[in-house]
Amino acid sequence: MEFIQQLINGLALGSVYALLALGYTMVYGIIQLINFAHGEIYMIGAFAGFYSATTLKLPLIPTLLIAMAASALAGIIIEKIAYKPLRNSPRITLLITAIGVSLLLQNTMRILVGSDPKPFPDLINAGTLNIGAVQIQWKTILMFLVSALLVLVLQFIVYKTKLGKAMRAASQDIEAASLMGINVNNTISFTFALGSALAGIAGVLVAISYPSITPYIGVMPGLKSFVAAVLGGIGSIPGALVGGLLIGILETLSKAYISTSFSDAIVFGILILILLIKPSGLLGKKANVKV
Repeated sequence: MEFIQQLINGLALGSVYALLALGYTMVYGIIQLINFAHGEIYMIGAFAGFYSATTLKLPLIPTLLIAMAASALAGIIIEKIAYKPLRNSPRITLLITAIGVSLLLQNTMRILVGSDPKPFPDLINAGTLNIGAVQIQWKTILMFLVSALLVLVLQFIVYKTKLGKAMRAASQDIEAASLMGINVNNTISFTFALGSALAGIAGVLVAISYPSITPYIGVMPGLKSFVAAVLGGIGSIPGALVGGLLIGILETLSKAYISTSFSDAIVFGILILILLIKPSGLLGKKANVKV
């Protein structure tokens, strides 16, 4: 029964990693950028939720919406100021810029709110669901259900709307999409906004379950979600989902049955293995390099 308990916890954690991995994979799919500031977008969402719940005394749903809006706005601003001017630069330039933006956001937030951990309010005053010998916290159930709902909404946007069609066209060939009349700049901004909104909600969901936030809370989840995106196949939306769930389950089971000290090392060891064995990921396609 303990194994089932840990498996459920891993699915809930993995669903959050999947939300973050989707942001990585959507941005990479269009402009081939690994946005290492994505973890800090997650952090901004968590703090937006914190001040919504503590200062404005808002309940769960408005708090999630404000976190989503704040993160989406931050994503758009970062794209416009930091990434858009460098869009035609070498990839290493964009990568270094993304790391710089990540450090800038961390330290700016540290100056604004301080580095001491802040207790996140309990927005879900509920206990546990007992199924036989298995006990599941309602917070864990909420984390999984909200993540699953958001993934379904994302699937609808990407595959059933004009904006989604523009995103898919730009990911295939950004120059051809522009020639066909698609506003590529708006499409890229929308992609950043969408991925950032998912990260913002993920920040609040995790803060509710692990109720302590600092300006540095986005570092490890951001890196693990990057591993999830690579594992599933970066640029593949189904791959991000699969990778996120697998990393969440692996991390939870390794903490329960191996060691909490080695769980992070195991996750990053998976990154090394997948790059050595199947660099395109589980569901990714081998890219053809244009020359």
